[in-house]
Amino acid sequence: MSRLESVFTRLRAAGERALMPYFTAGDPSLELTRRLVIEAARRGADVVELGVPFSDPIADGPVIQRASGRALANGASLRRVLETVTELRREIDTPLVLMTYYNPILAFGLEAFAETATKVGVDGVIVPDLPPEEAGPFAAEAEPAGLDLIYLVAPTSTTARMRMIARRTRGFVYVVSLTGVTGERQELPKDLADQIRKLRAVTTKPLCVGFGVGRPEQAATVGALADGVIVGSAIVRLVEERAASPTLVRDVGDFIAALKEPLRTKR
Repeated sequence: MSRLESVFTRLRAAGERALMPYFTAGDPSLELTRRLVIEAARRGADVVELGVPFSDPIADGPVIQRASGRALANGASLRRVLETVTELRREIDTPLVLMTYYNPILAFGLEAFAETATKVGVDGVIVPDLPPEEAGPFAAEAEPAGLDLIYLVAPTSTTARMRMIARRTRGFVYVVSLTGVTGERQELPKDLADQIRKLRAVTTKPLCVGFGVGRPEQAATVGALADGVIVGSAIVRLVEERAASPTLVRDVGDFIAALKEPLRTKR
């Protein structure tokens, strides 16, 4: 059983929901990213998503776009993010999922990336600009290496497409809650419950909701529907605001603990 499968199996048995915080790797530095991930795991993160900075992050809103720009300016790259995962694996066993665009993987080499990522301790990868219809060559390298390739379902996905994505995804289904880019929203989409209901009808795999979730009360609402909650921009914004503060790591840890608390309730 993979680390991702093990976490979701344990949480389901306990009646809990997973919290998956997202960090842009290299913002404000790779060393601080390492410390933030360790603190996140200590304060309740069940899975951690590491964003590989990219110059054209088409799925991301302004908060993560700015973070990617800062990280690239600081020298972050896919190879250095993988080195950071190597360091993290000496200290934590929490599942680590990379979110990256396809171009860095192509430049690295499909086989080389799959083998290296698995070797250093990456559990899964999300590639928002790689639709499942075009993912065959990468999936052919990732699956034998033991790297979970995680696909996204959009609010506009048809039932047939939901079924196809659910069949091909590994680890969990990434449920995009809204049309548009990443970023905090004042309100969650009114049709989210219906989207989750349709997905439950075609798969038993864990469903994790991202895009638009930024506050503990929103995490609680999503946790009542799905198996996991993904929070990105709200955390990246907090890192941006507190980057120069000596309490950065603690402040982010406090926020992650607040997000996790409503997800501990048995359901």
